[in-house]
Amino acid sequence: MPTSQQAPFPFTSPAPPVRLPADGDSRLADDDALLRLVACGGALEPRRRLLSNAAPSLALERGEPFWRACGLERNQIAVLRSPPSEALVRAREWLARPGHHLIGWNGSDYPTLLVNSPNPPLALFVAGDPSLLWRSGIAVVGSRSPSPGGRDNAARFARALSGSGLLVASGLAAGVDTAAHQAVLDAGAPTVAVLGTGPDVPYPRSNARLHEAVIAHGAVVSEYLPGTQARKAHFPSRNRILAGLTLGTLVVEAAMRSGALITARLAGECGREVMALPGSIHNPVARGCHRLIREGAALVETPEEVLQLLLPASQHLASDLRRALSIPTSPPDATPLSPRGRPGTRGRPPAPPPPAATADFPEPPPPLDADHQKLWSALGHDPTDMDQLVARTGLTPAQLSSMLLPMELEGRVTAQHGRYFRNR
Repeated sequence: MPTSQQAPFPFTSPAPPVRLPADGDSRLADDDALLRLVACGGALEPRRRLLSNAAPSLALERGEPFWRACGLERNQIAVLRSPPSEALVRAREWLARPGHHLIGWNGSDYPTLLVNSPNPPLALFVAGDPSLLWRSGIAVVGSRSPSPGGRDNAARFARALSGSGLLVASGLAAGVDTAAHQAVLDAGAPTVAVLGTGPDVPYPRSNARLHEAVIAHGAVVSEYLPGTQARKAHFPSRNRILAGLTLGTLVVEAAMRSGALITARLAGECGREVMALPGSIHNPVARGCHRLIREGAALVETPEEVLQLLLPASQHLASDLRRALSIPTSPPDATPLSPRGRPGTRGRPPAPPPPAATADFPEPPPPLDADHQKLWSALGHDPTDMDQLVARTGLTPAQLSSMLLPMELEGRVTAQHGRYFRNR
């Protein structure tokens, strides 16, 4: 639905690649295998490795030697052998309904911005229009209890930015998130909500109608199986998806301890733009924004300033995607282990071949536990920055970020001002 506002900047995005038609039985088998991989939980990297060069159903058919070689742990393998039947039945029923989609990490329609972020989800459950995930977007986030001025600013900025061609994404939480989503919908534009629950579970419950409206006129996204209820640890983890899907994050208002600050930090780690609105020194939910500005976030006072910051990134993204999507791909009947990788992996470099599922396969990748041990040994009780951790462990910033977030959620590590230290 078009808006009446004149767009001051030409934010455009290339269309996502068209999913090649697949045999119905093979598509159902792949979806079922992907659901089982989501249900087994645990570390994401071994499960992504499992899918590097094979469709999900083929990856599972290769059996336990291959699973172990990819780094899956015993408890993950146990769940793959005996998946939770009730949860999978609910997920299959959800997926069978119109407008519901399951996008695997190795699929051509997985958003390129997200796949290039630290620790991307194994799969996305999408209710609504999945093509919106390829739009140039901005995350508008902030306090669940904003001031009246903060609520007004969230609505005003979201309305203006969506009118300029940007997709506005947020987390469907109370406060700033709700104001941003509602303002965009009221203006007749689409919006995306990233949830910390299953795609069919609105949270808070008071936003059930907004949840339905976002699905009808945008998209709801989750990495969690349908039916998954709210858990405290899900929301910071959800924030990495919000940061990874978008070109930048705008923090409207935030207290010193706020999920919005986690989203901003993760956006910075993705190499995305971080912006914050200044507020009164007497406003407690402005202090988080002031902290971000002190640490290097861009201070913005108008939607036009946001657009000026994001326009170069949007144009660069569109150019990169157009080049990537012009590369010829393997035909539908090509082998999954063709030189270019699995058919439909456009827009990303081919993954290295996985270990063969035989007794004489090449030496398997090092166990994930070894990398976690390197990181734990490199961390101390004094704050340590990312450069020091890279030097001490030999791991990349992306690898370290993907490990640090779960450790932070578990309460084992604290992050402050870009530095990390052990809690025990």
